[in-house]
Amino acid sequence: MFEFVRENKRVMQGLLLVLIVPSFVFVGIESYQDRGDAANGVATVAGQKVTQQEWDEAQRRQIDQARQAMGPQFDQKMFETPEAKQSILNSLVAERAIGAEIARAHMNVSDATLQKTIMDIQAFRKPDGSFDMEQYKAALAAQGMTPAMFDARLRRDLTIQQLSGSIQATAFAPRSVAARLSDINDQEREVQEVLFPVATYLPQVKVTDEMVKAYYEKNAQLFQIPEQVKAEYVVFDPAVVESQVQVTDAELTEYYNKNLKSFTTPEQRSASHILINAPRDAKPADQAAAKAKAEAVLAEVRKNPANFAAIAKAQSQDTGSAQAGGDLGVVEKGLFVKPVEDVIYALKEGEISGVVQSEFGYHVIKVTAVKPAAQKALEAAKDEIAAELKKQKMSKKYSELAEVFSNTVYEQADSLKPVADKLGLKIQTVDNLTRKPNPALGQAPFNNEKFLAALFGTDAVKNKRNTEAVEVAPSVLVAGRVTEFRPASKRPLAEVDAAIRQRVSLEEAARLARVAGEAKLNAAKAAGDAAGFGEAKLVSRTKEPGINPTAALAVLKADVSKLPAYVGVELPGQGYGVYRIGKVAQTAQPDQARRKQEAEQIGTIVGQQEMFNYIEALKVKAKAKVNVKAADLGNQASQ
Repeated sequence: MFEFVRENKRVMQGLLLVLIVPSFVFVGIESYQDRGDAANGVATVAGQKVTQQEWDEAQRRQIDQARQAMGPQFDQKMFETPEAKQSILNSLVAERAIGAEIARAHMNVSDATLQKTIMDIQAFRKPDGSFDMEQYKAALAAQGMTPAMFDARLRRDLTIQQLSGSIQATAFAPRSVAARLSDINDQEREVQEVLFPVATYLPQVKVTDEMVKAYYEKNAQLFQIPEQVKAEYVVFDPAVVESQVQVTDAELTEYYNKNLKSFTTPEQRSASHILINAPRDAKPADQAAAKAKAEAVLAEVRKNPANFAAIAKAQSQDTGSAQAGGDLGVVEKGLFVKPVEDVIYALKEGEISGVVQSEFGYHVIKVTAVKPAAQKALEAAKDEIAAELKKQKMSKKYSELAEVFSNTVYEQADSLKPVADKLGLKIQTVDNLTRKPNPALGQAPFNNEKFLAALFGTDAVKNKRNTEAVEVAPSVLVAGRVTEFRPASKRPLAEVDAAIRQRVSLEEAARLARVAGEAKLNAAKAAGDAAGFGEAKLVSRTKEPGINPTAALAVLKADVSKLPAYVGVELPGQGYGVYRIGKVAQTAQPDQARRKQEAEQIGTIVGQQEMFNYIEALKVKAKAKVNVKAADLGNQASQ
């Protein structure tokens, strides 16, 4: 188990992304509030319904996340099963139950932590590392959110993360359990083998015509040739549109003048602070004590300005920035509370403020860097503007030409030449296409399930008419025409005779090897000795085996309560092996680093189980139930 996890981290990470259905950043618990028809709720948690719309949206989100995480290995069908849909609904119910508990317990994270998290999101950063406010606002707008909505959702997600971390941190696995599992992993078995290779028995095999014919008839599906077509096709994609779009110098200048703000880099400021916590509703005495401490810190900072970071690390009560020496990174307007922001923009580079009060307490602020505003010249921005204008024109032109493409292949359906001539497309030919995509052809436009379905349609096959325009990828349309159809058939026996004879020979030789091997196995068990076996080899779970991997797995699974123990194993394509296990011992020098890693993995598994149990308890507490009829799950499931 441990070896698999270590050697397949990328696969495991992909699976976790798919199974956990992360809600971080753009998908918060608040998004699960009732936005659909309450009467159509598929589940109820803490008196609130989970709607069919929310369930459908969660399924779409998971599919999108899996597609990005798994790349070419993505298969949407795995998310369309009842079990997969049930899992997503269970996740919605669990998140709603956690949300109810967070609200009940008034859990939250500080504004400073929230701000630092937003500043650290790479998608919102410019190439120079500074925060891109415009990108931030655009990304939120694309999701239909305001900064306030985003803050609320992100705050809730961070709270959930802290809750999950605290629950899992309480879990531990007994050392004896970890040690026992590691002992099994480090176990070595002394093994001797005797092999019965297929090659030894091949001369004894005589394959008759009757045997060949019997195999041919029994395995008819192996010799089927599916129906195939030869076809012409044309592809309409953005490259076709791009060749018809031009941008003039006048358009470049006009765009630049109308969007000067986009080519202006505003002044950028970096700052650090030291915070002494004191909420506005704190008692006067506590307020006074906090202010006095802040003034003492200010005095220390002014005495040793160069030590600001060290003083912040030792004195600041802002957990989000203290360990970084109080560093707040690049500051953007609107990210900090007004008293703090006003001071940051009033100070010069290197200056230190007095004590500044905000709703969080008392701050001592230092502006660490100021980068003046800068204007990009038209000449430097030309390529960027040309790309944007071309993109805009192409978007409009694409819709126009796509309609021409679709209408032409439909209206002049006896040939692809009219659409090729009208749009300057190349008619291409492909042969041996079947109803199902061929993995060997990869992402070729004609190797698409929807296009192949259209190509094998009755009208296309019988009447040789153009298919409709089929979208095989974003902004890529394909239309085709069958020029030759070959129905399904069976390869003649004469054509496959030699291959069948070889296959039957190998199977018969493998059978003879197995018979001889089983006889040796029974004899060895009866005698209990090592007669006929080879030299002893050590086999373990942590080292490359010196014997066939299939045999090594069987040896490690064998019952060794009584030694010597014997195992017989069929070795696919090779023959048969008999193995004598003479000794069982522990590795002389176990890998302590690996054992530590295994213990940590076991602890993680236990922590996840603790979190699962906690969530199940929250579901009960929130009286969570699935509405069987609405969810159409087939059987009642009480969460």
